[in-house]
Amino acid sequence: MKNIKLLLVDDEKGFLDTLTKRLKKRELNVSGVYSGKDALAFLGANKEIEVVILDVKMPEMDGMETLIEIKKQSPLVEVIMLTGHATVETAIDGMKMGAFDYLMKPCDIDALIAKVKEAVAKKKAHEEKITEARIKEITQRMA
Repeated sequence: MKNIKLLLVDDEKGFLDTLTKRLKKRELNVSGVYSGKDALAFLGANKEIEVVILDVKMPEMDGMETLIEIKKQSPLVEVIMLTGHATVETAIDGMKMGAFDYLMKPCDIDALIAKVKEAVAKKKAHEEKITEARIKEITQRMA
């Protein structure tokens, strides 16, 4: 679990700080930022991030806008949307835009960790498929 690299994005400082501490106690490698713009800058500088836990309701750049930009910048990074204001429509929209899943605040820490593990497994499976395709392409060129 220590090798899983997470980024938490939430404008509520108290919530972000508390969740970061709780996840670190579970031996996850967690960083936190307070806005969508900061998340994009952080991802640009930290290519090893595997999963982003992203608040939907934030000032300036909301979670949906941030999700779209994350998927443009880092398509293989999995995003778990987190909100206290979920509607079915918002959840569906987030999934259509590439979110891995959607959880309500406050969420059970064990449920969140389970989702993170599922997201990491999906990301690793995508990376393996890409690697296999590249190897196949190279070996076909050499034949």
